[in-house]
Amino acid sequence: MIAVGLLAGCASVPSDQGFGAVSALANARVGHDARLVRNEQDERALAALITGKLRSALTADDAVQIALLNNRGLQSMYWNVGIAQADLVQAGRLQNPSFAFQRTREGGSVNIERSLTFSLVSLLTAPIAQGIENRRFEQTKLMVANELFQHAAKTRRAYFDAVAAIQGLAYARQVAASAEASLELTGRMAQAGNLSQLDLARQQVFEAEASAALARAGKRAVATREHLTRLMGLWGTFGSYLLPDRLPDLPAVPAELGDIERIAIRERLDIQAARVEAAQSASSLGLTKTTRFVNVLDLGYVRNAGAGEGAAPGYAISLELPLFDWGGARVARSEAIYMQAVNKVAQAATDARSEARESYLDYRTSYDLAKHYRDRVIPLRKKISDETMLRYNGMLVSAFELLADAREQAAAVNSTIDALKEFWMAQTNLEAALGGRLPVSPDQNTTPNQGTPQ
Repeated sequence: MIAVGLLAGCASVPSDQGFGAVSALANARVGHDARLVRNEQDERALAALITGKLRSALTADDAVQIALLNNRGLQSMYWNVGIAQADLVQAGRLQNPSFAFQRTREGGSVNIERSLTFSLVSLLTAPIAQGIENRRFEQTKLMVANELFQHAAKTRRAYFDAVAAIQGLAYARQVAASAEASLELTGRMAQAGNLSQLDLARQQVFEAEASAALARAGKRAVATREHLTRLMGLWGTFGSYLLPDRLPDLPAVPAELGDIERIAIRERLDIQAARVEAAQSASSLGLTKTTRFVNVLDLGYVRNAGAGEGAAPGYAISLELPLFDWGGARVARSEAIYMQAVNKVAQAATDARSEARESYLDYRTSYDLAKHYRDRVIPLRKKISDETMLRYNGMLVSAFELLADAREQAAAVNSTIDALKEFWMAQTNLEAALGGRLPVSPDQNTTPNQGTPQ
């Protein structure tokens, strides 16, 4: 055991601060690795990567990759792994021995006492302590990887929200421009006596509401873009990135998943971290029970020497006497912490099962709803709009009926955009609930949208 302790005392902190395992977990679940930004060289490499990504419109994956590398809050959290790694290395090292020197004079003689002591308890309990720190290190890696994964999910949600806002803003501009042109035409017709003041007022209200909707859409586009910018950690010239003008098309078929509860329990990093915490608490409880009576036990070498006398070597032992504290409170505290950890694992598993079921139902329902708008509502709305325009041109319907159709058409298009956004949000939420990206089959290739009526 002493040899093992001496070898452990020579351990050093790895050059990657133990972050390599976290990066591997991120790559497996997010599709992108994470890196520590240590120096100016790393910052220049990161700036070059971001510059390359920003040359064209960002994809959701591009946004996630930039966020994982460039968000300073994440970078700060990444160093928790390095702290835990250093604690693990420190736990594997022996405590430094203590050296004491005493010189006394009695009459004409001088007595000198030298002693060298080290903690025997720390040596005997070193394997247990190192095991505890090793589990704490594993837990830290899992917790950091889980935070990384959750930040990636937040970035995806913000991306789809921002792109949907851009698409909604573009359509709001079309509606506002159409309403303004229509108002100008109806104003002329009213002046010529071919349109009633009631129909003119209705057109004026529609134009005013379209202008207000355009202002709200513009405000939302700015807010969602800035939210995405914060998550990616961009500022300055990098803040002028481009986004697509519309959301990705709906996949041809939704993902078919079997036992989603089993997948969540197996893959979710927060559950794995809770399990490691419970094991760590169990080890801590064992260490506390081991040292409840004797927490201090020092063994030392002593050498006394006096004037005109030979040296007198010997040894010294010091230990803590459990007269007032028998360690019962420490054991009770450790037992309480262990039971907390056990219940956390159980609750995390219960929550994960429920979130997996809820997210999968939301995902499938959102897909069906978006497909319904794409394949049913929009084609019918376009047909009605075309027929209404034909009848208006033939003077078979009034301007009021044309105006009512325009209102309904705008509502249908906005609902279609919202439904498509909700699907991509639901997919992101499902991936977060299951702890990883959804498998992509050849049948899931996206199909082009039917288009939106103009």
